[in-house]
Amino acid sequence: MKRKILVFILSILISPCLAQLDIDQCHDMARQQYPLIKQYGLLEKSEAYTLSNAMKAFLPEVKFSFGANGFTDPTNSSPKTDAMGMGDMKNYLLNGSIQISELIYDGGAISAQRKLIKAQAEADKKQLDVRLYEINQRVNQLYFGILMIDEQSKQLKLLQNDLTLSLNTVQSLMNGGLANQSDVDAVKVEQLRAVQQESSLRTSRKSYIQMLGLFIGKALDEKTTLDKPTPLPLSKPQGVLRPELSYFAAQQNLLDTQRKSLTARLLPQLSAFAMGMYHNKVLDMMKPAMLAGGITLSWKISPFYTRKNDLRSIETKKSMINQERETFLFNIHLQNEKEQSVVEDLREKLKQDDEIIRLRENIHNVSVTKVQNGIQTINEMLRDVNAVNEARQQKSIHEIQLLEAMYQLKNINNN
Repeated sequence: MKRKILVFILSILISPCLAQLDIDQCHDMARQQYPLIKQYGLLEKSEAYTLSNAMKAFLPEVKFSFGANGFTDPTNSSPKTDAMGMGDMKNYLLNGSIQISELIYDGGAISAQRKLIKAQAEADKKQLDVRLYEINQRVNQLYFGILMIDEQSKQLKLLQNDLTLSLNTVQSLMNGGLANQSDVDAVKVEQLRAVQQESSLRTSRKSYIQMLGLFIGKALDEKTTLDKPTPLPLSKPQGVLRPELSYFAAQQNLLDTQRKSLTARLLPQLSAFAMGMYHNKVLDMMKPAMLAGGITLSWKISPFYTRKNDLRSIETKKSMINQERETFLFNIHLQNEKEQSVVEDLREKLKQDDEIIRLRENIHNVSVTKVQNGIQTINEMLRDVNAVNEARQQKSIHEIQLLEAMYQLKNINNN
């Protein structure tokens, strides 16, 4: 009783296996399941924190300082210094101060920094898009691998049916004295080979389906079926929409933003300050407290020294990115040509596969008749049975290969 209750609880807790899937669902679920997807949220948080810190440069800056200094007597005691109130000058100083400064004009430095932060975050996101896009290819390999196994399994069942018919034919001939036990055994050997192939295909499918389940984060089993995608129209790609191109553009934008930020470094900065100070009166004639305030104009000239090289460095990096982009598009063009050739070749083969199957079936039918008439051996008939199966297998393989090539072509261009 306790065991039944435990099994019932486990059946509720364990999520049910998906019964049917299509390739687009697998792409979406694999993307959402992949651990890398979590970095999008982390990138957005990092960008928000950095932007917030950049804006805090406009907040007042408060600085506290305390000091204790000792020194030798700066003056010689005399009636004249005594008359001036400097005769009792202390040889130590204790002081404390508070200073408040406020940035009034920064030459556009903070604005340029914010633009840099946004441009860098956008480039990081586009790079993440590139890494996630690679999942599609891995999912395609598993998905079409399973479809290939399923098609081979279907054709294997047809072979087993043909072998069963052949066995019945041979047994009838043996009963009529036209065949012997070795002929029956020859057919049974082919049946056992078919059973072995079926077992190997079942094991391979289980492995593939488990790997696909790990990719999409869902429980899949032997009963899960995959929809066979519809063939895609074969046409020249209208354009490449791969995420790599967006990443190249984001990198170029980042460099353009860096170039503009160099101008902000050339401009002066203006700030205002107020300060209050309290000390232990080194001289009796001094007041213990003091207030001060004013404005400060600062202008660094060091950016002028490096500006030319900074601009050259940025232009060099832009040229490198352009070369990477051109190389990428060149390789995409080569892949397009290759896959289009594969698609055209497979389409031509499929046109011939049906005729090959028809001819093989005719040869097999004639072979059966010859065996029944005693003018052909059982082994020759089995050869023709296997030839029919091979022709069917080739057609099913070509069909899946054509679909895989079409989706590979789609994946190459992302359109």
